[in-house]
Amino acid sequence: MSLRTLRRAVALGFALTACVLDYWRMSLRGPMTLERRAVWLQRSSRRVLGSLGIRVSVEGRPPQRGLIVSNHLSYLDILILSAAAPCFFVSKAEIDRWPYFGWAARAGGTIFIVRGNRASAEVTAAEMARRLKLDVPVLLFPEGTSTDGNRVRRFHLRLMQPAIDAEAPITAAAVRYRIEGGIPERELCWFGDAPFLPHLWKALGTAGFSAELRFGEPRVYADRRAAAAETHAEVEAMRKPSAKI
Repeated sequence: MSLRTLRRAVALGFALTACVLDYWRMSLRGPMTLERRAVWLQRSSRRVLGSLGIRVSVEGRPPQRGLIVSNHLSYLDILILSAAAPCFFVSKAEIDRWPYFGWAARAGGTIFIVRGNRASAEVTAAEMARRLKLDVPVLLFPEGTSTDGNRVRRFHLRLMQPAIDAEAPITAAAVRYRIEGGIPERELCWFGDAPFLPHLWKALGTAGFSAELRFGEPRVYADRRAAAAETHAEVEAMRKPSAKI
């Protein structure tokens, strides 16, 4: 165990405790509306990123409403995207059962979906439609799972429909990891059957870990197939190292 890993593990423990206390203090000052939950999640994400030693650079303007669609590399994406802009995540239902992080996801206003379940997808779509009326964006990972970053997988269409029906703007976002020393991005992606705690331990010990987050321009689409195809191409382009917004 390196001194860096131990130091960051302690810092993470303090950060997670501070997040709980911050939620409690906010709840004492008034009802935790959905908007306030998103703000709490943003503040918490910034705390946790600091404890992990992850630096984030942002290009483009984070949207204030509508739907954001992004590629997905690991659970760290949630911290990176939320730190840039308050938002509501659509996430797999399994996370709801995780110790601490399940509570944090619920506290932050996450919309949970049971993957492969049509009834759950319909409930999720209805909740997304309700959230799209608020001045906080909904964030969707339309690949449906996290990947090793080698390519951006095909975007699933179904959960883009609420934004199409509401004529809400859809914004593409792209996340890329950078690690000093030429270490490949894949080393910090969390995908497949990789266990959570060993991956987190590796992240804690990684020096020179930074993330690049790029936002495209919001657009209103009349068709979900066009929305999926165009945002997918945009995310792929923004993932390239030389991409400029």
